[in-house]
Amino acid sequence: MTAHDKRLHAIRPDLADERLRGQVSSDRFVAGRPAHIVVPVANVLKEPSADAGLSTQLQLGENVTVFDETGGWAWVQGGFDGYVGYVEAGSIGNVGAPATHVVRVPRTFIYSGPDLKLPHRASLSMGASVAVTGSAETRGTRYAVLASGEAIIAEHLVPRGHDADDFVAVAEMLALTPYLWGGCTGFGIDCSGLVQLSMRMAGRKALRDSDMQAETLGEPIEPGGQLRRGDLVFWKGHVAIMTDPETILHANGHTMMVSRERLADAVDRIGYLYGTPTGFRRP
Repeated sequence: MTAHDKRLHAIRPDLADERLRGQVSSDRFVAGRPAHIVVPVANVLKEPSADAGLSTQLQLGENVTVFDETGGWAWVQGGFDGYVGYVEAGSIGNVGAPATHVVRVPRTFIYSGPDLKLPHRASLSMGASVAVTGSAETRGTRYAVLASGEAIIAEHLVPRGHDADDFVAVAEMLALTPYLWGGCTGFGIDCSGLVQLSMRMAGRKALRDSDMQAETLGEPIEPGGQLRRGDLVFWKGHVAIMTDPETILHANGHTMMVSRERLADAVDRIGYLYGTPTGFRRP
């Protein structure tokens, strides 16, 4: 990462974050305004165009800072990992009631009321945040009720701050999730998104891209050292999680899903295209 990586710092020739005044060149500096994501998943794009490449994703309830809003697009920085990019303006709203709960399962539904037989209004991914205002029970199933009267299966939520004990166990819950370049949700995910989301659910911060993770997560391990569950293996542009001393779990373009594979097999398969692993780290 560079000193002012544009993935992590809001810098454009015409506009930049006020906090960078005196550090970078730009025509204008603004402080930005707080907002949050009001849709289940907001795609963060490299440019303000529906045809631009997907950089990452933000989920319902996530805080963002908005630096610019023009032509139906908002230029934002995510509050959790600091990633900068463009989202559709309709995906953000004013900061409302603080979220109280987080989705802890790969995917769940928002129902129109506390009854699984009612229509579902939206689908949420692991990591989405909601503000629960009440509870209800229908035919023995408990529901968390939102201010809108809509409801979510209570067992699919966990109070904010109640973090998982083992980030690898969280990642294992996402096995078979489809691969999506730039994805970081239970609907589609990439290699570094899998690391980031699973660590986030365990109360641990991880930056978004694999090169960032290779520089900042934990401590490096000697290549000949004994690997164990939770260690990370990095290739150029790729990362995998060790589930035991011989097996990795990773979102990959070979199977196009989150899958398990023997590390030795992955090294052989990946080698002819991308070379051998560039490093090993222990978070």
